[in-house]
Amino acid sequence: MKILALDSSGLVASVAVMENDTLVAEYTMNYKKTHSQTLLPMLDEIKNNIQVDLSSIDAIAVAAGPGSFTGLRIGSATAKGLGLALDKPLIAVPTVDALAYNLYDTGEDTVVCPIMDARRNQVYTGIYKFQNHEMAIVKEQDALSIQELLEVLNGIGKKVIFLGDGVPVFKEIIKEKCKVEYSFAPAHLSRQRAGAVAALAGIYFAQGRIQTATEHQPDYLRVSQAERERAERLAKTENA
Repeated sequence: MKILALDSSGLVASVAVMENDTLVAEYTMNYKKTHSQTLLPMLDEIKNNIQVDLSSIDAIAVAAGPGSFTGLRIGSATAKGLGLALDKPLIAVPTVDALAYNLYDTGEDTVVCPIMDARRNQVYTGIYKFQNHEMAIVKEQDALSIQELLEVLNGIGKKVIFLGDGVPVFKEIIKEKCKVEYSFAPAHLSRQRAGAVAALAGIYFAQGRIQTATEHQPDYLRVSQAERERAERLAKTENA
């Protein structure tokens, strides 16, 4: 079982190849370049370095959202293009689920809370715990204000580990408003990684959770800023 995984849902661009239970290669970059500049060259470098024939891939996994609208479109288009060209199935992995999977098996007394900066004082987030060595969803991924999220976490009452690019943005609010014990994931585990996407995709593939390249669509969770502004302009026109 060989899976090619892509994640361009946030600031990080990441590509990985997993074969059975072995992460064969992973290339992750968190730098000031657009994903349109980095994702395909990263894939090409991995392909050449491990001498993998892409036709030998069994499935293509992609971080399916939420996240950056542009980043999700680039990742989705890349995965769909590869799926169509290679006639391979796609595995859509929720972005926040994959982020949480970085902190595998943290224990039942702790919840994992990825937060991605969604602008407008909101985060893309979810709440997860690990029981019997499996990840369980306490709260499915959603777009919430940071205040709403902290109220939910305070209500759950368990220790929290935060991770994601929303941590540096909202760290001071967390320190002020979080009433339960909390910590922040270390740097090497705190951002998106295609290796985590691949690992979850292997589980989903075994469960039959696959789709065709034609069927795949990213999950934005909310409309884009351009769509919001267009709706606001239309509303003003109708009310004039």
